[in-house]
Parts: sequence; C-alpha cells; structure tokens
Amino acid sequence: MNKKELIEKMADKAGLKKTEAEKALKAFEESVTDALKSNDKVTLVGFGTFAVSERKARKGRNPQTGEEINIPAKKAPKFVPGKLFKDSVK
Repeated sequence: MNKKELIEKMADKAGLKKTEAEKALKAFEESVTDALKSNDKVTLVGFGTFAVSERKARKGRNPQTGEEINIPAKKAPKFVPGKLFKDSVK
C-alpha cells in the first residue's frame, strides 16, 4: 500500500473526503516528527511506540577494500509495535 492508497482507505473508513484524510495524515506525520525531534516518544496504546534510538560510534569495514572505517554515533527513529498490533498481524 502506498501513501495515495492509504489516504483513500482512511477517507473511506472515516467517512472523510480524500483532501481531509490527506490533511489528517500529514498532520500525524508532522506531529510525530516534531515529537521525535524534541526527543519525546509517541505512544499509541495497542498500536505501538515511535521513539528515537541513539546508536554509538563503532568501527566497520569497507566491504570492497577491507579497510577499517569509523562509523559515527547518530540518532535514528524507531518503531516498536504494540501487542495488539503484533497479534493482529500474526
């Protein structure tokens, strides 16, 4: 399912116009992004949690040359699915 199909499905299930569903999805995306930028978590009980994961600096290898390289520390978004969500997908 791509974004367009998701918007159509949301509009159908919620009884909204496609433009309204698109605005709602965009607002959700922006809200989650803003929260993660602020190092907050977004928890949707039963669905899952969006959070920021901090990865430590580490050493790696260039697969072509075998040369050792330094991989810097960074922050990455992550999603941990909730129990109800996991159980419904099984």
